[in-house]
Amino acid sequence: MKGSFLQRVAAGARSRLAPVARNRAGARRRERPTANEAQAVRYATSPLLAAKTPPLRSRLLVLGLGLGFCVLAGRALYVQVINPAFFQKEGEIRYGHTFALQASRGRIVDRNGQILAASVPAPSVFAVPREAKVSPEQQRELAKLLGLPANDLARRLSGKSGFVWLRRQVDEVVAAQVKALGAKGVYVQREFRRQYPEGESAAHVVGFTNIEERGLEGVELAFQKDLQGRSGSRSVVRDRLGRVVEDVGEMVDAEDGRDIALAIDSKVQFYAYQRVRDAVVEHKAKSGSVVVLDTQTGEVLALANYPSYVPGERASMSGPQLRNRAVTDTFEPGSTMKPFIAALALQTGRVRPDTVIQTAPGRISITGSTIHDAHPHGALSVEQVIQKSSNVGTVKMAMQMQPREMWETFSAVGFGQKPALPFPGMASGRLRPYKSWRPIEQATMSYGYGLSTSLFQLARAYTVFARDGDVAPMTLLRAEHAAGGAPVFSPEVARSVRKMLQMAAGEGGTAPKAQAIGYSVGGKTGTAHKQEGGGYAGNKYRAWFVGIAPISAPRVVVAVMVDEPSNGRYFGGDVAAPVFSSVVQRSLQILGVPPDMPVQPQIVARAQAAPAEQESF
Repeated sequence: MKGSFLQRVAAGARSRLAPVARNRAGARRRERPTANEAQAVRYATSPLLAAKTPPLRSRLLVLGLGLGFCVLAGRALYVQVINPAFFQKEGEIRYGHTFALQASRGRIVDRNGQILAASVPAPSVFAVPREAKVSPEQQRELAKLLGLPANDLARRLSGKSGFVWLRRQVDEVVAAQVKALGAKGVYVQREFRRQYPEGESAAHVVGFTNIEERGLEGVELAFQKDLQGRSGSRSVVRDRLGRVVEDVGEMVDAEDGRDIALAIDSKVQFYAYQRVRDAVVEHKAKSGSVVVLDTQTGEVLALANYPSYVPGERASMSGPQLRNRAVTDTFEPGSTMKPFIAALALQTGRVRPDTVIQTAPGRISITGSTIHDAHPHGALSVEQVIQKSSNVGTVKMAMQMQPREMWETFSAVGFGQKPALPFPGMASGRLRPYKSWRPIEQATMSYGYGLSTSLFQLARAYTVFARDGDVAPMTLLRAEHAAGGAPVFSPEVARSVRKMLQMAAGEGGTAPKAQAIGYSVGGKTGTAHKQEGGGYAGNKYRAWFVGIAPISAPRVVVAVMVDEPSNGRYFGGDVAAPVFSSVVQRSLQILGVPPDMPVQPQIVARAQAAPAEQESF
């Protein structure tokens, strides 16, 4: 009974477990593929995978991969080896910036330290449009501060460039107000503006610069390298807000320009400018110039022209105003050449100061051309030929000479040669080779026609008489010692000619109006028709006077030229000599030269009022 019970329990268990066993067996059968299923997934029998790849396709694939690699390698080579600078620069632009540290331009001062040109701070305002974030209120205030139309300012700020000027060289107060606005992308840069305290009087000497402080005229141009100095730099790293994070590399300090000390005396310069300006206005002339030279050192004490200009006001400048006529304009020197002929005749022993020359009947014919004096003089000594400015007497001396002698003398005192002075625009004048001279040309050159010179050249040539026969080298810079010159005439000849020049500037000469109070003077007038087209204008003249003072111990040479006087008087003795008188007297006083004659204004006034000998020209 008991056994049957156990049998029944086991049978029941088997019946309950049978479905589970069958499920497990089915699962195992599903996990094991059949022979057919295993055969279906083999690689060799797959229609897709068993198909062979075409050779062209595989080659193209390999070639494409190779070309791609070559392109990438070539690009890497170009970026890293061939042209890395461009990409480095573009990278640096995004985080780096180099600030220029501008050097201060050197000053220009006169012989006494008086400032003629100096740089003063004048900040400039600029913007970086791609960084700019300026509110409408800030734009309105910025436009007002900088004096810009609102639409113009908006246009500049909306551009895509990396830099744009808003206003150059503003006042310090304006710059501070711009900074206070706090407009992003708007910056203030340190710059300088050139100032010229002497204004119009020294304009043609000092010259001027452009807005970048680069010399364009005068001393500013001639000594540009010395004056400009060397700018420095500071390289920094900035964050995305434009703030400086750190310095990169070493900062290069700016090196300020060197000061230039000129030989010019600002007081002499100012007085010379005033007097030539007054003469141009009084005689309704076109222009005028004055040159003052120190005969001992060769220094240029004054170089004045009228009309002039204000160097700092560029908008008012024009061509005629900018011309430094004393060194750029050339003219036929007329009767001022006669003393050189007399000196050459004395030097070669052909005449003595008292040698008599017959000038009657006041004319002479040379190869069919007739040369006249202003009126007949009769018999004149060599001294009187210069005193009366006789063309006939001068020609008679000149025609005893060989053309080569005259040419060598004219060349020795500087005619036909560019002055050795570091100054822009210096003219060389014209002196033709002597081999081409015809007799009539030799004759006319003796009294100043047929050659040309600048006023500066003429003034320098007269130093040969002031320095006992040697011609002085010129300098624009302050000189401490006497300059050595090149000998042309003997001291005795130079002193004899100085006496003739003193007679020409006194009573009975062509320029009594050249007399100065307290100082003995000597000089020579010049008057000439102006060239016009192929001939000479009948009613246009140049008048000049060049002289020396004091005659006993010459210290200065002063040359004056007035172009086209048109108020009734045009002779050098009437127009230019009075300017010489004022300038030479004032210059000697400024230089501290003691008078060499009794100070008797009434005697000078009487001499100046004496009738002048009419000049032959």
